Amino acid sequence: MFIEVLKSKIHCARVTDANLNYQGSITIDEDLMDAANMIVGEKVYIADNNNGERFETYIIKGERGSGTICLNGAAARKVQPDDIIIIMSYASMDFEEAKRFKPTVIFPDENNKIMC
Repeated sequence: MFIEVLKSKIHCARVTDANLNYQGSITIDEDLMDAANMIVGEKVYIADNNNGERFETYIIKGERGSGTICLNGAAARKVQPDDIIIIMSYASMDFEEAKRFKPTVIFPDENNKIMC
């Protein structure tokens, strides 16, 4: 049996931009992607702490060190700059493997920088 479990989470990142005039996705600072063990094109689930919106999209790489968290296209209508969001990705794995698996969870600061 395979189940879906949390693989990676960027907890409480601040939205820096919402770009309606761009084909869908979320742009994430490459430093945050690396720290959270996420990759370009990966499907992510977004939860907006400010308005309760929840939706799925995929990742595009943002400039390293920029702190960028930008929702693009239709997703831009679901957030506002400065909203606090949670970005999660999941993986399918064998039930026994899932029991041992530990997700990568990061907690960026108010500027979306990785806290030490």
